Amino acid sequence: MTALSSSPSTHPSIPPIVVGIGPDEIESALAFAADEAVRVGCGLHLVHAVHVVPSGPETVLLTAVDVEAWGRELLTLAVKRADDLVDGAVPVTHELRRGTPVQVLVEAGRTARMVVLEHRHLSRLNRIVNRTVAGGVAAHLRVPVVAVPSGWTRPAGTPVVVAGVDVPDRSAEVLSAAAAEARARGADLRVVHSWALPVHHDGFVVEDAEHRRWTDRSRAEVRAALDALGDEAVAIEADVVVHPGRAIEAILEASQGAQLLVIGRHDPLVPVGSHIGPVARAVLREATCPVLLASPRSHRAAYRASV
Repeated sequence: MTALSSSPSTHPSIPPIVVGIGPDEIESALAFAADEAVRVGCGLHLVHAVHVVPSGPETVLLTAVDVEAWGRELLTLAVKRADDLVDGAVPVTHELRRGTPVQVLVEAGRTARMVVLEHRHLSRLNRIVNRTVAGGVAAHLRVPVVAVPSGWTRPAGTPVVVAGVDVPDRSAEVLSAAAAEARARGADLRVVHSWALPVHHDGFVVEDAEHRRWTDRSRAEVRAALDALGDEAVAIEADVVVHPGRAIEAILEASQGAQLLVIGRHDPLVPVGSHIGPVARAVLREATCPVLLASPRSHRAAYRASV
């Protein structure tokens, strides 16, 4: 890949927020990233990937030079919008790179505070044959990756940050990131966890007492995971939502109207790191609020310190 402009210049102690600029809607991602950059006091760096060899019937007659010129035009418009959003509070830098969006953003995001992308909701058929750029980038980066749905605007009222928890005693990174984000935004923290009965219960009607027992047990496990963070205020004040059912539906329901949803992903440096996991992938497709894929454990302390 070839960088076609200068690298970002930001304060050395706070890495920039990288925003992926594509040919589709970018307004929601830019607004989210600009707010984040101003709040944290870091630079905003816009990156657009140019395919040297165009693909698809709509671009088959374009040359590489045409595609590059088109990319520069898109990037120029995005920079103007970003400048308006930050209003001089933080620096806005940009670059055009040759390569696929995932390759370019993975390279640009290695030293970023986070990578922010806009996500379009696709038809059911397109969801089957497409994987999001956000998922591809997150599968190869340790920094947080945020996918912002097209058309999203910050909700009114008391802000809420939601943490989607799978296995409570293995969710320290998600809970830590969500607690830090809630504190930084002055938001309420809501932790959602779903439970399922063991396989041998399938097909049997669950009595009320059994239902309560499993719900209480799951809630206690989540509370124990919150206590393990060592932050008494977070452990006490967090709203813990626990109920039976599939994790995807529980997370999507609990995050309606949220300012941010924080979920986990697979570590990119282990054998399963070629994908982010089925729950994360499904939530990225369907969520109606920004989704932060929490950074893996080795960056937990550094990420918390930077919020």
